[in-house]
Amino acid sequence: MSLGIQVLWLFLLAIPIASIAWTVTHEEVFREPRDYCVRQSESNPRLFFRKFFFLFTCEFCFSHYVAIFFLWLTRYKLLFPDWRGYLIGGFALVWIANQYMSLYAHLRLDIRRERIEIKDVEHEVKKKEEKLKAA
Repeated sequence: MSLGIQVLWLFLLAIPIASIAWTVTHEEVFREPRDYCVRQSESNPRLFFRKFFFLFTCEFCFSHYVAIFFLWLTRYKLLFPDWRGYLIGGFALVWIANQYMSLYAHLRLDIRRERIEIKDVEHEVKKKEEKLKAA
């Protein structure tokens, strides 16, 4: 596979990795299991279990395991045709996926801020309309 195709695959494979890692660690659909994992990662007396459950609460940590699954599923290798290609590809996939998640987090924050600003403006307009009606 040519380097250009490998890079294209890198940026494309990172999308589902980011999506899965973000969904499991942030979205409402997994809130209950995530809350359980948070409790276990903070209070389980055994170090192994605290670290194991932490993996499901951190998008960066969890993205490594999702990337490993996708490496296994697709046999994706970057730069080298042997085990080194898996190693480099895995870390590159995690890095790109985390860039995508960071970008997504910033976009969500901006959208939320805009929604709050719109509600404030709507509230001000409603107050002015009520004052005009009362006058």
